[in-house]
Amino acid sequence: MTRPTVSGRTGGCIMKRVFVALLAISMAAGVLTGCGSKGSEKTFTVGFDAEFPPYGYRDDSGEYVGFDLDLAAEVCKRQGWELVKQPIDWDAKDMELSSGAIDCIWNGFTMNGREDAYTWTEPYIDNSQVFVVASASGVQNKEELAGKVVAVQKDSSALAALNDEENADNIALRDSFSQLIEYADYNTAFMDLEQGAVDAVAIDIGVAQYQIAQREEGKFVMLQGEDNKLAVEQYAVGFLKGNDELRDTVQKTLDEMAADGTFAQIAEKWGLTDSVCLGK
Repeated sequence: MTRPTVSGRTGGCIMKRVFVALLAISMAAGVLTGCGSKGSEKTFTVGFDAEFPPYGYRDDSGEYVGFDLDLAAEVCKRQGWELVKQPIDWDAKDMELSSGAIDCIWNGFTMNGREDAYTWTEPYIDNSQVFVVASASGVQNKEELAGKVVAVQKDSSALAALNDEENADNIALRDSFSQLIEYADYNTAFMDLEQGAVDAVAIDIGVAQYQIAQREEGKFVMLQGEDNKLAVEQYAVGFLKGNDELRDTVQKTLDEMAADGTFAQIAEKWGLTDSVCLGK
C-alpha cells in the first residue's frame, strides 16, 4: 500500500511534532508503569546502596549481591524480566526514582515516616536501630555514650531517629554526644570505629550483625536490650508515587514466594530469618 506523504517545511514540522508527542507519551508511560525494555525482554531496574550489607553490596569478586538483590532476582525470574542492579548515591535516591533511572528503591528501605512519599509494597522485614561499640570500651547502655563521638550514615534511618523532634529521649541522647559524624557508608564508619576515631556506630540491626561477623571475633558488640534501641521500623520496596501497577505485580510475586517457601530460603541464606515479617 502506498502511504500518503507530507512534503515541505510545514509537513516536516507536523511530523516532528507528532514524533515529539509520541516520544513524550512513551516516556511518561515508562515512568508510570516502570520496567524498561532491552530488545523484546523487559528490564526491572533496582536502585540500591552498594555499601549496605547484607541487603545489597559489592562482594570480593566485584559482583553486586545481597538479600534484597536475591529477592529482586527471583521476582524477575518469575516475571520473565531482566534484572538491572543499579547502585545509587543514597542521598540522590529520590532524584533517581523520579527521573525514571530506576524502577524502585529496594535496599533495606525504611517505610516508617515515609508512608506518603512513595507507593510501597507490604513490609517484609522488621528492623531496629541499634548501637555498636568496641568490646573493650566497656559501654553497656546508650546513656554511657554521653560525651562520646558517634558515627551514623547520611540520610539513614538511624540519623532520622536521632533527629526525630517528636522523640524527646532520642533528641536528648543525640545532644549528649560530643559529636555526631555522618558517613557516606557504614564500612568507613566501622573502619573508624576499629581505629578509635569514633566511639560508637548507630546502625540498622541487620547491617550491624553482618559488620560484626565480618570482623575479628569479639572485637565489637551491639548494645543489648529493648531500652538500647533507637527505633523499631519496617522495610518495604518503594516505587514512584502512583505506580500501583508495578507495585502490585511485585507484591503478588513476593506473596507467592512467601507461600512456597522461597522467601524463607533466601532469608535463611543471609541470616535474616528472625527479621522476616512478610506472610506472618
